[in-house]
Amino acid sequence: MSSLSKAEIEDIREVFDLFDFWDGRDGMIDAVKVGDLLRCSGINPTIALTVKHGATIKQGEKQYKFDEFLPCYEAILKEKETGTYADYMEAFKTFDREGQGFISAAEMRHVLTGYG
Repeated sequence: MSSLSKAEIEDIREVFDLFDFWDGRDGMIDAVKVGDLLRCSGINPTIALTVKHGATIKQGEKQYKFDEFLPCYEAILKEKETGTYADYMEAFKTFDREGQGFISAAEMRHVLTGYG
């Protein structure tokens, strides 16, 4: 039994159908597109996380029907990789040289353009 609401299933079905439309309208999507499909639905998983739950690196290795894809989606949704508040605070402290509790716009621009 799915832990997703009917509305959530309809939303992910709509994205799945769009990918299927561009992939031949056969009711299936290639497993290599699982990460892209998830990103289009608002989730931003790593490649490693998608592969762990059924995505592939090479095209043509595996195909998913919607009913087969849904458990992968749920598993990735539950395991969404996020940092903790402490992780983010530690990262910002690295760039807060004066210890004032904020980063200047120039410093943030330097960090984002210099380090990605």
